Amino acid sequence: MASLGLIGDQVITGISIGSRLFLIAVGLSLIFGVLEVLNFAHGALYMIGAYVVITAVEGLVGNFWVGVVAAGLVVGIVGAIMEGGFIRRVYDRDHLDQLLLTFAFILILTDGVRIIFGSGSHVINPPASLDGTIQLGGGLAIPTYRAFVILMSVVVMGVMFLVLKRTNIGRVVRATSSDRDMAQLLGINVPLLYTGVFFAGAMLAGIGGAFAAPLQSVTPDLGNQVVVNAFVVVVIGGLGSFTGAFVGAMLIGLLIALGSLIVSGAGQLFPFLAMIVVLLWRPEGLFGEAQV
Repeated sequence: MASLGLIGDQVITGISIGSRLFLIAVGLSLIFGVLEVLNFAHGALYMIGAYVVITAVEGLVGNFWVGVVAAGLVVGIVGAIMEGGFIRRVYDRDHLDQLLLTFAFILILTDGVRIIFGSGSHVINPPASLDGTIQLGGGLAIPTYRAFVILMSVVVMGVMFLVLKRTNIGRVVRATSSDRDMAQLLGINVPLLYTGVFFAGAMLAGIGGAFAAPLQSVTPDLGNQVVVNAFVVVVIGGLGSFTGAFVGAMLIGLLIALGSLIVSGAGQLFPFLAMIVVLLWRPEGLFGEAQV
């Protein structure tokens, strides 16, 4: 039987995993909530963010924080190009067409990164300012950088709510997501707004990938590894719901970490079991009625 100390360590690990999942799932939820596009290439954008910060740290500027900013901007621009040049043409088509188009971008972006960086893994250290551990008491401790990533997930959640609920831009975004045709009649430039939303969602994916780079080895397959869990998160939480994305990410992170204590090596099994239960019990997700 697992000791309380081991369970506590796994809970901390699960929250850390959930924080990373939220940083990718929140952008996925934003894009679907406003554009109603299932962006299957979101994981590839996350992966590009990780490679941008690695390039910044190892080659160009040698500064992690500059790399994080660059990751957000570069991936945001890539996302805006995807939306403006391609995805915009399939808004009125079936979700299957959107999935096929974004899946094509997975192949293109992944192979492009593999050509530039190779297929090997890359690892970087956390910034020196976040080195060390934080003692939580009771024999529990958490690496400072992991605690920072958890804090950033909470900050991102708060900022998204403030922007969407308290600002004019947020009101315009929510109005457009509710009735695109009426928004156009009121003079809102809907195509430009959609590009901006896709830029923001992609930027969040890039920043999430940048924050994840010091926590795991980075390969061109990184996007494929995380996008499945990200979709599980948004399905459980409810497509388009930020609250659902946060709760779903934390739930999945804890299931992955604690599930390995129940069945050794099978932690990834429990999130899919949870998704099946939610789909059978509440197909719209735990927070499916929440509005973006």
